[in-house]
Amino acid sequence: MLNNDVLRSLRYLLDVSDAKLEDLCRLADYPVEPGLISACLLHEDEPGYRSCNDVLLAHVLEGLVFHKRGKDDSRPRLPVEKRLTNNLILKKLRVAFELRDDDIQSILQAADLPMTKTELSALFRAPGHKHFRECGDQILRNFLRGLTLRERGKGA
Repeated sequence: MLNNDVLRSLRYLLDVSDAKLEDLCRLADYPVEPGLISACLLHEDEPGYRSCNDVLLAHVLEGLVFHKRGKDDSRPRLPVEKRLTNNLILKKLRVAFELRDDDIQSILQAADLPMTKTELSALFRAPGHKHFRECGDQILRNFLRGLTLRERGKGA
């Protein structure tokens, strides 16, 4: 999935303004240039469109984790990923919304993409693990859709 699509989905899911997404970046200690988020939320054929890079999206996700769960200053901060994959995006969202396997299964079920616990656990394994499964665009897209239904209600 394109980072811009993920950013648009997150904005809709959270029902926040562009400024609030910039605030999430600042929570993750990332100084975002004014207007960058707004430019990334535009569609490709609109004037002023900018591509959302992995670093920006990683900081938005990190800021979302801090916003939802709080910062723990007693623990050292892990470096923000320079290269994002759908699996990492899924993991960050899982942490931010404090989702268990059952929650993720029901979210995917609501989005008409049922998965077994085994299939689901393969998405969260380390890339070198023999049972690792790459998270495809369809899975991430449906997960975001299901999470939006859960967070915003059926009227979304």
